[in-house]
Amino acid sequence: MKNLIFIALTLGLAGSLFGDIQDPPANDYGPTRKLGRGLSNFFLAPAEVFVTVTTVNTYDGNAAAFGYGMVRGIGRSATRHVAGFLEAVLAPFPAWRESYYPLLPSDIPYIHAGYSEFPPELGNESKYPYVRDY
Repeated sequence: MKNLIFIALTLGLAGSLFGDIQDPPANDYGPTRKLGRGLSNFFLAPAEVFVTVTTVNTYDGNAAAFGYGMVRGIGRSATRHVAGFLEAVLAPFPAWRESYYPLLPSDIPYIHAGYSEFPPELGNESKYPYVRDY
């Protein structure tokens, strides 16, 4: 009986020594986040048109915003619609690279060509409090 308890304690301690106690890198990306990302990309994709036209207007001017900005915004919106639909349908399955990462290429390495994980927000929403703390 003592040997059985000793073996059980030894295996229990050995299992805890080799266990991964750190937060895995893909822990933030799960099926619920993928479903939420898919729904928001599918329903809020038209916001991409307005944001893209405004961005092109800022960098290239009014004439470019009317032509190039509109075409690029509609294309980016259509891409978000398709990616959002696919992510919402395939939410329970780790389909892309055997994980739940976004289908769209990230905007971090591509400043003007990539996509943020969620669609852009419209409006004048402030991230700062309205009252100063003294």
